[in-house]
Amino acid sequence: MENNDNEMTLTNRQGHPISDNQNIRTVGSRGPSTLENYHYIEKLSHFDRERVPQRVVHARGAGAHGYFEAYGKVGDKPVSTYTRAKLFQEAGKQTPVFVRFSTVVHGGHSPETFRDPRGFATKFYTEEGNWDLVGNNIKIFFIRDPIKFPDMIHAFRPDPVNNLQNPEGMFDFVSNSPEALHMITFIFSPWGIPANYRQMQGSGVNTYKWVKSDGQAVLIKYHWEPKQGIKNLTQEEANAIQAKSISHATQDLYEAIERGEYPEWELCIQMMSDDEHAELDFDPLDDTKLWDHEKWPFLPVGKMVLNKNPDNFFAEVEQSAFGTGVLVDGLDFSDDKMLQGRTFSYSDTQRYRVGTNYLQLPINSPKSRVATNQRDGQMAYRVDKAPGQNPHVDYEPSSLDGLKEAVPSGKDHQPSYNAKLVRQAIDRTNDYKQAGETYRKFEDWERNELIGNLVGALKVCHPIIQEKMIEHFSKADPDYGARVRDGLSKASADPSHLGSDALREGAEVAEHAGRSTDAY
Repeated sequence: MENNDNEMTLTNRQGHPISDNQNIRTVGSRGPSTLENYHYIEKLSHFDRERVPQRVVHARGAGAHGYFEAYGKVGDKPVSTYTRAKLFQEAGKQTPVFVRFSTVVHGGHSPETFRDPRGFATKFYTEEGNWDLVGNNIKIFFIRDPIKFPDMIHAFRPDPVNNLQNPEGMFDFVSNSPEALHMITFIFSPWGIPANYRQMQGSGVNTYKWVKSDGQAVLIKYHWEPKQGIKNLTQEEANAIQAKSISHATQDLYEAIERGEYPEWELCIQMMSDDEHAELDFDPLDDTKLWDHEKWPFLPVGKMVLNKNPDNFFAEVEQSAFGTGVLVDGLDFSDDKMLQGRTFSYSDTQRYRVGTNYLQLPINSPKSRVATNQRDGQMAYRVDKAPGQNPHVDYEPSSLDGLKEAVPSGKDHQPSYNAKLVRQAIDRTNDYKQAGETYRKFEDWERNELIGNLVGALKVCHPIIQEKMIEHFSKADPDYGARVRDGLSKASADPSHLGSDALREGAEVAEHAGRSTDAY
């Protein structure tokens, strides 16, 4: 056993050696997390404050206002069969929304053609308060445990010494985190560079729950499907755009709305019973995995239309603040570890970035009634109290005209647990199967583009990292690994080779200018 006095032993800022930096503490390997996750909370609290004042991630963004219109049904059944959330119940009911699209890793003025996931965050101003659906364009993620998130972002960012972007750090992390292979397969394919925001999918990524009046729940995945069609870019196309503009996606969204060509998305859900599903070879709460849409079909529940540009970018787009914990009655958390970790981190970073009273800003404030006992703090400019509330009473319970608890609208969802409190990975990781399936589902031009992009990035990495990545690719699909190995061999023999042969082949097949069908 390695001595903890070794100078390379990882510690926290209190000097405590960290023996597990991969798993938060949960009730059982797949159960909910607990508030006493000291190392995780300290790690994320610091990470949330690493950049001033722009967002730590998702700094580059664009946004627009619009509305969500409910269909009132899930398939041939009324929505109330599955959830009591009011915004979904009535066909034709419209709820105001604000959407912020973004890139993830790079700064506020970085090109929108960078190979990077795209954020897709929607704020619903419902009659029962705000609901934030915070996700990305790709339906999965790199990691399944939130304690790894700061390390992942550090690895993906420019070098901390010279501030130069170098793929070696990213692939060093990924080669030691095989769960990321599926996401890497998407990111280095054309799906890694959406053509614009209007033709981009969105996904909640995490698993949530819908709860009906009797407290019973089902597992839910959310997906935004663009009615404008889906379009992605090859690297060559992205390079050509970047030579002319670093803000093409923001400009495209703004000008389309100004012309009256309002973009629309349909909100679909996937639904699964709320249990462990031992019959599957993966855990349905694992956000590195897709739910097969043939087994769990996309069910439309409403549509969204964006029809108004912001009046002021800073006041609305930049100061908008989202959180995965912002749910309304009838919507609930699952035990998805990443969802529970994000729920702490998002609200924590908003209070740091925008201020204690960020929810009093118009873009973040609910359009429904607000009455709380929270007071003061930086930049407070109103008191959130009811008209008849005794101004001397800022606590509850009280007999002196203070605020009263609400009447429950249904039974609480009460999941039960019988497990030890552990720091432990989930049982069914299966890191390679879906990555291989995704590779095989790609069209020829998408596979060619994927291999060319990977070779171009891995070419500069240490041979140890290259070999680890080839091993991972080969476990996903033998052809996948063999083609990367062959590309790297050619690149080693010819330093000018960056997978260009594969890219040219892909460009010839992709005469449809990067238009992609749904690989999910």
